[in-house]
Amino acid sequence: MNPSNFLKIKNKIPINVKILAVSKGFNSQEIKTIQSIGQNDFGESKVQEALEKQLILKDLKKIKWHFIGRIQSNKIRKIVQNFQYIHSVDSFEKLQKISYISREEKKNPSIMLQIKLSNDPTKGGFNPELLILKWREIKELKNIILTGLMTINPKGLSSKENFELFKKCRSLADSLELPDCSMGMSGDWKEAIDAGATWLRLGSLIFGDRY
Repeated sequence: MNPSNFLKIKNKIPINVKILAVSKGFNSQEIKTIQSIGQNDFGESKVQEALEKQLILKDLKKIKWHFIGRIQSNKIRKIVQNFQYIHSVDSFEKLQKISYISREEKKNPSIMLQIKLSNDPTKGGFNPELLILKWREIKELKNIILTGLMTINPKGLSSKENFELFKKCRSLADSLELPDCSMGMSGDWKEAIDAGATWLRLGSLIFGDRY
């Protein structure tokens, strides 16, 4: 791992764009190293792995934990209890359950709704048209803070194709009056910034290759 990579990227991005360091698969010491040079937002996709790191790093009070993995219904309570941000809510039913459990747990997690903008069978998410139809019901749910949309582009797209899909995400977020777009990863973050991303999810660019 080379911490200078993080600083180089941070210096390249606009001030309104935040980096989410995707720390899944990396150990707590590596997280600590990156946190010591100014990175406080970390993304995890496996609940148990994240809880172990949170316990080891509990003295680092500035860390904010983001859940970015596919949400299993039986893990929602643990996610609500242990994450301030949830980036990957891909259905109305899961959002309802998060709202219900958040009320029970007296929590108010920040939520980004995952949307599906292409026919990639490996990716989940709201259909954009369905999201618009459900929007009034979604806004009435309690104990959640709707901050934006999240999307993951299929692999193998050209730079222009990546940009066009990201632009659709930004346009939909704007139409719903949501400020944030969590989009762009280590291979397509520049196109995401050009399209209006406010969060970049970067793993290997910051930490290096996973073992």
